Amino acid sequence: MSDPLYQAEILALARDGRALSRLDRPTVSARVDNPICGDRVTVDLAIEGDTVTGVGAKVQGCALCQAAAAIIAQEAVGARVEDLKSAADTIAAYLSGTASEADLPWTRLSTFAPVRGARSRHDCVVLPFKATVKALASREAVSS
Repeated sequence: MSDPLYQAEILALARDGRALSRLDRPTVSARVDNPICGDRVTVDLAIEGDTVTGVGAKVQGCALCQAAAAIIAQEAVGARVEDLKSAADTIAAYLSGTASEADLPWTRLSTFAPVRGARSRHDCVVLPFKATVKALASREAVSS
């Protein structure tokens, strides 16, 4: 692939994203679809107290979507719920140019630097984060 968006690191992460599986007993789960491109992501989270203890996912989407899900799965375990919400906001801001690489909570998110100039692909990266936030919101709705 000669597209600059699909660099070796993104393709390696996409392989990791394709290998993800759903959790058997998630605390929360949510699915988000992108009707424009057809990407679909389901994220499962196991949460104890305020800490993420497990992440599972099923990604039916492009390499960018798969790579983003892989980073979430790799980085979210051990993170606080609030940190996960913040990561979702920050990656969206980073892609749009309103946040810098220094603002990213996880170093590997800088892998998506080439996507910053391809606005039509921002949703591909953000979709797994949207599913994660939606799952967290369902937890808050139950506890309210």
